[in-house]
Amino acid sequence: MSVIKNIPHRQILQLADQIDILQGQIVSRTLCQNDAVSVTLFAFSQGEEIASHVSEGDALVYVLQGSAKLTVGDEEFICTQGQSLVMTSRIPHAVYAQEDFKMLLTVIF
Repeated sequence: MSVIKNIPHRQILQLADQIDILQGQIVSRTLCQNDAVSVTLFAFSQGEEIASHVSEGDALVYVLQGSAKLTVGDEEFICTQGQSLVMTSRIPHAVYAQEDFKMLLTVIF
């Protein structure tokens, strides 16, 4: 049984092509979720956001397309295609799509 789901196996693919941006929405596709790790693709329409919240795990954001403002505690970061940011566990963080934006989010618990 495979741990990674919802994307093709044993073929080269572009992760950004595995999820579509839908106007006025945040779309997610879970690739793996268990007690140790969560891996999810996200697609944000411009202006959409995930409000400030706290996670029990360290979250690694990898931007696949576009750009976003990531807030961790009192610090703001602009993250663009090909860049990553670690949002430390138990520190409030938020995501705001400055433009249409796709990311791979990996959370380690």
